[in-house]
Amino acid sequence: MTGTSAPAGPQTAADIWNELESLARRDVGERAYVERLLELWCGALGAPGAALYVEREAPDLGSRTPPGAPELLREVVVGEGPFPASFKAAADGLAGADGVATWGLPGGLLVARPPATGLDTETPPPEPLTLLLGASLRALRLRKQLKQQHFQVNYRVVELESVYEVGLAIASTLDLDQLSEEILLRAVSLLDARRGAFYRRDGDAYRLDRTFGGEARDRFAADDPALEPFLAGKGAGPEELLPGARHLMAVAIGSGQRLGGLIVVGDKESRRGVGPFGVADRRTLSLFANQAAIALENARLHRQALEKERLEREMELAAEIQRQILPSGAPRLPGWELIGWNRPARQVGGDYYDLLSRNGRLTFTIADVTGKGIAAALLVSTLHSALHLLLDRVGVGPELFSRLNRHILDSSAQNKFITLLLADLDAASGELTFVNAGHNPGLLLRGGGEVAELSPGGLPLGLMEGGAYDTSRLDLAPGDLLCLYTDGITECASPADEEFGQQRLVECLTAMHREPLGDIVACIDRATQEFAAGQPQADDQTVILLRRAAG
Repeated sequence: MTGTSAPAGPQTAADIWNELESLARRDVGERAYVERLLELWCGALGAPGAALYVEREAPDLGSRTPPGAPELLREVVVGEGPFPASFKAAADGLAGADGVATWGLPGGLLVARPPATGLDTETPPPEPLTLLLGASLRALRLRKQLKQQHFQVNYRVVELESVYEVGLAIASTLDLDQLSEEILLRAVSLLDARRGAFYRRDGDAYRLDRTFGGEARDRFAADDPALEPFLAGKGAGPEELLPGARHLMAVAIGSGQRLGGLIVVGDKESRRGVGPFGVADRRTLSLFANQAAIALENARLHRQALEKERLEREMELAAEIQRQILPSGAPRLPGWELIGWNRPARQVGGDYYDLLSRNGRLTFTIADVTGKGIAAALLVSTLHSALHLLLDRVGVGPELFSRLNRHILDSSAQNKFITLLLADLDAASGELTFVNAGHNPGLLLRGGGEVAELSPGGLPLGLMEGGAYDTSRLDLAPGDLLCLYTDGITECASPADEEFGQQRLVECLTAMHREPLGDIVACIDRATQEFAAGQPQADDQTVILLRRAAG
């Protein structure tokens, strides 16, 4: 401020106190009061000029304080000068200099040009006015602190409102790609940054998702030693994170196991040019990152929900296709009983069976595709189409299986194969011709209680090229019961991890040998469920029962 002249001559103590009382009563303002007090102090001591300095808090660049502002500034100057503009210059440049006296006061500094008689430069003058100057200095400092705190409160309110509004804006975006761009643009705008980058966490690394204002490093390790101090505001960050940027700041999105990415901004813009980011800027970006983490999690859950809905629609479609492939009932043949039953472990399964009546003959098949779900259901569909196409052309026998094997090899993945048992029955004679390509052995219960097996005669379809398949024959007498099944029956596990096994299936068939086929299927179903003791069904289950009526 412009200096004023010190009073021409000393005043009496009564005059001084009367004047100070009058100023206080008129409430002229703290600054004017201290200025007049300093003039009176100079007049009382005969000093031609003096300056009073008050300590100021170190600036927080994030609060928009101009960069380079001195930490301690001159408050009041009266009389002859010049006096330096800052506390530091006064303390370093004037202390001990000829013709200048300095005294430290709580929270500030008093500098005077002493009169010719001199002053003790080590001890403040024992004047009551010196004590008043000390008290006034403290009041000045408190006023400045209150002013700064008021500014910080207002700034904090504006900051929170901005973050809240930005949070609402990004929370309404559920598309992950659009949200990533929105987060970056909002962060750059919120911080007045010239540059920016958004990184996604990908396993043990951060990969660049998108940038603003220039290039950015494509990838860096999540355990980069420079990353942790950088996120804490104590380091320069991984090398060349934003090439060409002078000032960088970054915060993490999310925390712990849910750490999803990083927001990096560079070069804070202002009317004075480009500068660094401050403490308040880091706080603002951290608050925004919390909003971004919630928005990203919502978008991720939304995408998962859409994907789940899509998969459910596909599963429903696959289940409907599979229901159309599997027979809706069994053909009727005089003198024979036939039933088929299937229960997939999931909505769609890899088990397959078919029952065909052709000119007095019954052709039936049971198969098990490796795996479950949509992939297995698609291969079941492939098998069904190929089997119906080739059966009329080549009949039941090795040639049919060789062609099926080639077709499955050409139309499936290397780790996919099919076990298949196909049988052809002459209803009049009871002769059964069958080929078993790696499937579970069928069980034939004779009327007298003996058990025979329809053992494999070749490798599963699609396992390898050039497989050989053998045709076998047997006769079914009146009362004989034939059971074909998939391994979901015999490999059904108990809580103790014991398998249901073929022997238990034989026991169930033996006990129900003369009962209706529907009751036999119900018995098998009940026995396996009781054996599993409430455990989820692990594999698809399919059964075909054929019985020749007793004579």
